[in-house]
Amino acid sequence: MFPNPFGRRRNSRVAAAGARQRFRIWRNERPFWAGLFTLAAGLPVIYIPYANLNFGAIPLALSTVGGSGSLIIGVLLVALGISLWFHQQVRVLAGITVILLALVSFPVANFGGLLIGLFSGLIGGSLACAWIPPTGTAEPQPATNRAPTTIPAGEEHGEK
Repeated sequence: MFPNPFGRRRNSRVAAAGARQRFRIWRNERPFWAGLFTLAAGLPVIYIPYANLNFGAIPLALSTVGGSGSLIIGVLLVALGISLWFHQQVRVLAGITVILLALVSFPVANFGGLLIGLFSGLIGGSLACAWIPPTGTAEPQPATNRAPTTIPAGEEHGEK
């Protein structure tokens, strides 16, 4: 291994574990998956109307008059996905808006980004509406009693 010029040897596994733990804490404090699905819904809605796709020798051109509508819907979906990550207080409003934009993208933006953006937006909006912020107190775990509960034959409880 190469010597470190500063006299310390950095352990990359410890650094990676620390970064992963910080990301896990960050992810659990916000509707991460709702924002990710919403962000993923906006990308195909933006991309597909402006792309010239080729399936083998067959060109698939989806450039329509609704290109500006799909651009607006896609940018709003991306902005709502990012706002779900950084402003958790607007999660219900953003979730309802994402669901409505995903439904509007079906007729406006080439079947909602070939149904990819539509379904991803519906899932992301539903997750945003359903997400509940974590509470500061942990739920108490029920105590487990491992003592045997069998009663010997012929004895009754309560009588001497």
